[in-house]
Amino acid sequence: MEKLIITVALTGNVPTKQMNPNLPVTPEEIASDVARCADAGATVFHVHARDEAGKPTLKRDAFQAIVACIKRKAPDVIVQLSTGGRASKDWEERANPVRLLPEMGSFTTGSNNLPGMVYENSPQFLEFLAQVYHETGVKPELEIFETGMIANAFFLEKKGWLHPPHHFNFVLGAPGAMPAMGRNLCFLVDSIPPGSTWTATGIGKSQINVATMAIAMEGHVRVGLEDNQYLPDGQLASNPRLVEVVATIARAVGRPIASPEEARAILGLDPSRKDRVLLA
Repeated sequence: MEKLIITVALTGNVPTKQMNPNLPVTPEEIASDVARCADAGATVFHVHARDEAGKPTLKRDAFQAIVACIKRKAPDVIVQLSTGGRASKDWEERANPVRLLPEMGSFTTGSNNLPGMVYENSPQFLEFLAQVYHETGVKPELEIFETGMIANAFFLEKKGWLHPPHHFNFVLGAPGAMPAMGRNLCFLVDSIPPGSTWTATGIGKSQINVATMAIAMEGHVRVGLEDNQYLPDGQLASNPRLVEVVATIARAVGRPIASPEEARAILGLDPSRKDRVLLA
């Protein structure tokens, strides 16, 4: 089996410390979680930023502060900055994280219904953000909530803005999107071109179940408090503990875990660019 890449979605936009006191919010808290998760086997870190009041933000200086702390505590990990639309609907603000030149960034290639809101990514915005990825050379992780988003990615490829091989993240179990069922994950995996890489994300109580399916199917795994607050036994989770659970499952079935260098090779990242993020 190919070595397993473990991604951690550390904070997100929705969870709060009132929901889970283990949630990392400040740059120091986020970086400390990164270091502990890296020790447990995680290599890719999906990063959201919060302002001084703990509210979601896409401001450049907020991301810069987080990345600077991460690089001090865990210099070899892969940083993936979020362009998510909950923090702001302004196109330029959503492009800020990509223009900081991380190794990776998130890119949701379509709109979908989430609890209480429409997560809007219009066709015009998709072309705009795809061009930013093209101009910067940052590797997008294509966030897929349903199969139409795969078709949108292919359209952007035909326009010349996205370049294969692609890396997909299949998000299952979000209310309003595809349920966390094995047949749905199989269908999504069968819908992408040969040579693509993929990660699977389960939302809420489906997180470890989806991770287990992905491990067996030779895909990769995302866990973390952005998506799920609990361990399988019902206890409040922490990011390091979720990584430990996944690593234990992988080792139990003989799936080795990738180092940061091995993850870069699997994802097609240029290792010479790992320190290029703009910190000032």
